Amino acid sequence: MTGLAFRRVDPDAILPERAHQGDAGFDLRSIEDLEVRPGERAMVRTGVAVAIPEGHAGLVLPRSGLASKHGLTLANAPGLIDAGYRGELICSVVNLDRDESVKIARGDRIAQLVIAPVVRAEIEVVASLTATARGEGGFGHTGR
Repeated sequence: MTGLAFRRVDPDAILPERAHQGDAGFDLRSIEDLEVRPGERAMVRTGVAVAIPEGHAGLVLPRSGLASKHGLTLANAPGLIDAGYRGELICSVVNLDRDESVKIARGDRIAQLVIAPVVRAEIEVVASLTATARGEGGFGHTGR
């Protein structure tokens, strides 16, 4: 994959870009000013749409600086953009800070978009699964 087609839904939207050469993600920016109070969620518009190529998916991930400094993260991290979706990218954010609101201004970087290849698997129903060393232990349990 070489090119990634974007369309401005809002004429003043800033197209996604990588902050540094070699970065995996494209920064997504807000096209609106809003305040997210402690514990609240908000839908933040980016003003752009993207054409994810077949065989790939877009993963919308939180920005680590917003999460660590302000408690702002994505409510559905990672957000998934399927190859067939052509609508505006909208980020569902949540303010995890208990005391302080987070102000988002038009043009602020709010999330990042990573494009990843997808393996298309078909479901096969079987009577049993092959055993592994881990077994059925999950959620920190070793199964012992």
